[in-house]
Amino acid sequence: MAASVAPLNPEALYRRCEPAELPFQTTADLKDLHRIVGQERALDALEFGIGIRRQGYNLYALGPGGTGKHTIAFGFLQQRARAGEVPPDLCYVNNFEVSHRPIALKLPAGRGSKLQSEMRGLIEDLRVAIPAILEGEEYRNRRQLIDETTKSRQAEVFERLQADAQPKGIALLRTPMGFAFAPVRDGAALSPEDFQKLPEAERKRIEADLKALQDELEEALRKFPTWERERRDQARELDRQVTSAAVASGIAVVKDHFRDLPDVLAFLDAVEKDIVDNADAFLPTEGESQGMPGTPRLSPAVRDRFRRYRVNLLVDHTHQVGAPVIYEDNPTMPNLVGRVENLAELGALITDFTLIKAGALHRANGGYLMLDAQKLLVQPYAYEALKRALRARQITIESPGQALSLVSTVTVEPEPVFLDVKIVIVGTRDIYYLLAAQDPEFNDLFKVAADFDDDMPREGEAVLAYAQLIATIGRREGLKTLDRAAVARLIEQAGRIADDNQKLTTRFGDVADVMREGDYWAGKAKREVIGADDIEKAIDQQIYRSGRVREKSLEIIDSGIVLIDTAGSKVGQINGLSVLSLPNFSFGKPSRITARVRLGRGEVIDVERRVELGGPTHSKGVLILSAFLAARYASDQPLSLSATLVFEQSYGGVDGDSASSAELYALLSALSELPIDQSFAVTGSVNQFGQVQAIGGVNQKIEGYFDVCRHHGLTGKQGVLIPSTNVRHLMLRRDIVEAARNGQFRIYPIETIDQGIELLTGFPAGAREDDGKFPKGSVNRRVEDRLIALAQQRRRFGAGGDNGAETGQGGRT
Repeated sequence: MAASVAPLNPEALYRRCEPAELPFQTTADLKDLHRIVGQERALDALEFGIGIRRQGYNLYALGPGGTGKHTIAFGFLQQRARAGEVPPDLCYVNNFEVSHRPIALKLPAGRGSKLQSEMRGLIEDLRVAIPAILEGEEYRNRRQLIDETTKSRQAEVFERLQADAQPKGIALLRTPMGFAFAPVRDGAALSPEDFQKLPEAERKRIEADLKALQDELEEALRKFPTWERERRDQARELDRQVTSAAVASGIAVVKDHFRDLPDVLAFLDAVEKDIVDNADAFLPTEGESQGMPGTPRLSPAVRDRFRRYRVNLLVDHTHQVGAPVIYEDNPTMPNLVGRVENLAELGALITDFTLIKAGALHRANGGYLMLDAQKLLVQPYAYEALKRALRARQITIESPGQALSLVSTVTVEPEPVFLDVKIVIVGTRDIYYLLAAQDPEFNDLFKVAADFDDDMPREGEAVLAYAQLIATIGRREGLKTLDRAAVARLIEQAGRIADDNQKLTTRFGDVADVMREGDYWAGKAKREVIGADDIEKAIDQQIYRSGRVREKSLEIIDSGIVLIDTAGSKVGQINGLSVLSLPNFSFGKPSRITARVRLGRGEVIDVERRVELGGPTHSKGVLILSAFLAARYASDQPLSLSATLVFEQSYGGVDGDSASSAELYALLSALSELPIDQSFAVTGSVNQFGQVQAIGGVNQKIEGYFDVCRHHGLTGKQGVLIPSTNVRHLMLRRDIVEAARNGQFRIYPIETIDQGIELLTGFPAGAREDDGKFPKGSVNRRVEDRLIALAQQRRRFGAGGDNGAETGQGGRT
């Protein structure tokens, strides 16, 4: 009996874009496209996420690679940022009270660099003015007076002690160990031997006098440190007096420029006090004063004695227009939150506030920061540091070593900075859903998802906008102009990439790649305009470069190593179709599926699952077809078969349910003992009601089987059964369309299992009649009769069932 399903017309296999429908001759006639097409949902999300200034409303732009989400989001941010306010400059300055905790200063844009230059000029002026004052004659006279006063007090003590000691025959002597008293005779100190020769009474008198004088000396010497402290205090006060005027006048000039900034004035007051207190630091060192070659080379920290007065300008917005938009390509933890660098000093690492470096959060503060999700997550502690900053709304500079208490090096703790930034993370959907499911903080911090679509409708206005986009990409890339036939071919390819003849891909990166390669081939052929042939060659060459594995697969089928029949008929055997996906290329591959049945306990055994080569989706498909068998043919009796399904010569994993209809056909053939025409290959999943459902990769699957048939020889009977719901996805190669037009190859749209089994076996499927039975001679009647016979046979065997048949559950497709 002839099948009721007709093959598809060749026009249904590929939706052409007729060049005559495009209202231009070349892309030179088209204006640039200044709007973004096909991403209205994502653009609305971007506008909302950027516009709402509430905590937690950061964005995650998700979508497949090549959709331009990074370029679109970054351009959108730049456009919105132009109207934003320029954020303040950020400086770190020395904390003169707690030196390891530098102070953060915020100044209006441009004034941070002014403060930095003003402080540099002030110190340079004071390095000249203070030494001039401290080396002046007046200063030296006053300083000499202070020193001489102290010396005279000390001298008076020694003179008085000497005067007290002389009448007693004792002298005050200066020794390497200090001052000491000793008995003298005739102007010379007695040796210990001579002293012992003195009469005992005299010795005792001298010893008593020595002790009294020594006690008096020690009492006097205890006053010397106090007098020395007083001398230093007087000298320091003198320094303050003579330098304060010069310092105050210099600081006053700087203060005049920052009267409106209290924090800056407080810093300048602290600088003034510190300079006055440490005026002697401005005197030249010995090496500096001599200025001679061969002077020992000093480290930067020692050589620059005025680092403490520097201004570390961390973020300078002098030339900034609008709010900043920053993209951090390497989002390590230090690159995000900043870092404190170190200098090697005598074998140790030292640091100070001048070695604080800005992170991306500092540079983007007051604006927008864009990050790549995958790059962020692979960097240790970077994601946690970002979340911590967003939660606290402040940037705390901390190294990973500090966070883990692994570093004992002396470091600084910069004052945290208030954070006001909008974060945009760009990444795949997989990462977004993983973070949303596994990180409880993610949804609170990234409340807005800008979901970039994979495709857009293929309609009249959209097609013209797509052509404009092609022209815009070409001009931006500096490519040759394209004629309208080339544009039409690109639009067709965009439908092919989208796997839908009603859609166009928004993975513009893939389209741009074809354009660049078409430009190359046009240039090689010395053509000034890119034509359809150049685009066609670019597409063919892309396939050729990636097609080694596909060619090897065809080769082993042609050589008979992998068994695939494309002619004849076999019971319980069918050609199933699968897709092999490589990183940049996918292709279809036919596989032989076989089914065997015998008496059993109602099991459909999936061999792939038993050997752990089948995935869960494949297992689901096998269980569904088991349910279909039981519901259709054994609703009032036990299902008494043991069936095995296997992908022959499959040595890798199998997943997906797209082969479940093919497995069911093979099982029905084995039960009915009706052979299946091996000219056909089948794809499609099945539900419990026997409806054939859509699958993915339909174009690659058809092309994979067609290539095998072409190698074996096209007979005119070969074809592929696909779900009717997949017809809209057909964008097949032109050689297949031509073969279909010539009657050499056919594509059949299938809606139900009954339609498919009729086409494959040539026998009617049969529907239940009024008596509840299927018509005699139909496939369904044969299957039901076989199952009834198996049930009766099982009853004869008794409860033992199939005498040792396997008891496992069925598995994966």
